[in-house]
Amino acid sequence: MTAELVRGQNHPVSHSRVEIGVSAGTPVLALASLADERGRFTGPGILAHPGERSLPGIHAPGGLADRHTFAVDLDAVAAEVHRIGVLLVLPPGGPACFGSVPASYVAVAGPEGTELACYTLTGLEAETAVVALELYRRQGAWKVRAVGQGYADGLGALLADGGLTPPEATRLAAAALRTAARTGEGDGTLATPPTPLGELRAPRPPDQAATTPAAATPPPATASAAPAAPPTPGTPASGSPYAAAPGPASGVGGDSGSSPTISYAHPRRRRTSSEPPEPAPQAAPPPEPGQPPRPVAGDAAGWSLEERLYNQVWGMFEDLARAVAAYRSAVDFADSRMDRELDDALSDPRHRIAGAGSAARDTARARRDELVARARAVLDRDLAQLDAESEVVEPALPPAYARWDNPVWHDGRSSAPPEETPLALRLGDVHLPERPGLRIPLLVRLPLERGLWIDNGRTGSEAAMTMDTDRLRRLAMDMAVAHAVRLLAVHPAGRFSVHVIDAAGAGAASLAPLVRAGVLAGPPATGAGGVTETLAQLTRRVDLVQMARRAGAPEDLPPDLDTAEQLLIVHDFPHGFDDRAVTRLRYLADEGPEVGVHLLMVADRDEASAYGPLLDPLWRSLMRLSPVPDDHLADPWVRHAWTFEPDLPPRGSRVLDQALDRIREARGARP
Repeated sequence: MTAELVRGQNHPVSHSRVEIGVSAGTPVLALASLADERGRFTGPGILAHPGERSLPGIHAPGGLADRHTFAVDLDAVAAEVHRIGVLLVLPPGGPACFGSVPASYVAVAGPEGTELACYTLTGLEAETAVVALELYRRQGAWKVRAVGQGYADGLGALLADGGLTPPEATRLAAAALRTAARTGEGDGTLATPPTPLGELRAPRPPDQAATTPAAATPPPATASAAPAAPPTPGTPASGSPYAAAPGPASGVGGDSGSSPTISYAHPRRRRTSSEPPEPAPQAAPPPEPGQPPRPVAGDAAGWSLEERLYNQVWGMFEDLARAVAAYRSAVDFADSRMDRELDDALSDPRHRIAGAGSAARDTARARRDELVARARAVLDRDLAQLDAESEVVEPALPPAYARWDNPVWHDGRSSAPPEETPLALRLGDVHLPERPGLRIPLLVRLPLERGLWIDNGRTGSEAAMTMDTDRLRRLAMDMAVAHAVRLLAVHPAGRFSVHVIDAAGAGAASLAPLVRAGVLAGPPATGAGGVTETLAQLTRRVDLVQMARRAGAPEDLPPDLDTAEQLLIVHDFPHGFDDRAVTRLRYLADEGPEVGVHLLMVADRDEASAYGPLLDPLWRSLMRLSPVPDDHLADPWVRHAWTFEPDLPPRGSRVLDQALDRIREARGARP
């Protein structure tokens, strides 16, 4: 039985040798792209096109035609290739966009020509280049995913979004289109190539193509809005969900020698070290016939286990987002089709006699329930696999990624001070209503590219509106302290400092553990004078490090300057702030992250409204978090509203005190 996919839905590929057929309503160029697990194009052979039709495991079709066939041998695909994309591109001088031509249809078939999965690309508008579907490797097995996302600016934009430089993307796109034009002129058989898939269904006009649940999906993002960044949910996307692997820190210039070497560059760059990667985790035993692969913690691409776990968590996040999107799309389609059939039944005079109308309505509802049940079965299958993966991944997470109730914080495994800065930090969990119990860790890369804002106001949050104001403010400050303790605990001793501005002293109760442990850079700043002094100190540090980086002379930094990463916690803003202090705060938010100064604000935006639009750029630059469950975050793929739940130490637990004791001991033992 053929699986009819909707956008975002996946399906197992049970054969190593498959063929992919394309039936379009107009001559198109069909290409195959090869990418790593992060979705990035690397190396010279990343595109199979008419000028270079064969790559390891892939044989692409010829030039322009309305039908194409790809031959794929998954066993022969290079080990570093984890994603094979099927790209459809409109030629120059052809139709203006995919929205003006009949919907294309793609199908994956086994060696005997039996279709395994198919997908109709509906909902396209201004796109001129689309990723129709992709074969991807997940936990040692291959799957097919319906993508259906396009780029209005064409193939060059698609390639650039995958990691190629703009000149390289433009050159490769031009070469593919140029060879397609040449082959199209010289080969009269290209219009109707033979297909071992059998007769592909004929393309239909856009208004008639909605014969699968994909018709109800929203139009995909164009090049200007296509997500391509790692994703912190709720942030503007600017790169692939799996950015390049982190690399070793590098200095601002010159030989490190005995002089300080400072690098505050974000680690999202390619590793250049010749050091071999850590061994991959032991593979799980092969699954029983007909059963999905058994999940393994760390079963993802990466140089270290930490990096593999980070990528695996993001893979789970993306899989859950797309699986739920496919289910919701199918339900929307089933509902819309039932409404249409009910309208037809009521408007047909023949259905007004002999009970025919009731029978037609019952039939429409039964068809709707059948579609929803099928979609739910597929979703439950995917959710069960993600549940199993979460059960093995969560216990294996390092302290920076683990919940406070994870044994890694209690059994001594985190007692030794770390030797390197972690790759990322856990801020909490996110989940969707289709499976509230399946919680995905919300990880952000370190160093923080954006500051954090913990909202202690009640506006815009149903959960906050039901809570006592004082209790809400205490929870918000407790959450800030927990983040500060985690950051101190997972950084090498002396490599991270925390400053606090608590102008009114309202956060003293929450700050007490940090003060007692003596791990702050100084006492919490109070009053307008304390605000001014702390901001001036950090502003000076930003200015000096910026000058040292530009000059390539870290040895010229003043000896009293703390070169560690800095976190500034601002509580109860804007109490104690004048216009000058606000300007300095905005400067730290804008310029600080690049040189190791990061901002964590605990504030109510409504209380700061007296400053008017002056603070709007500040709020937009920060990532909003809530101390109570709230659905204000969106993923970078399909823009679900995810419920965020903060990760706070269990009530009555001494985990924070134990972590602070280890931090103090590590600092005391530091030479």
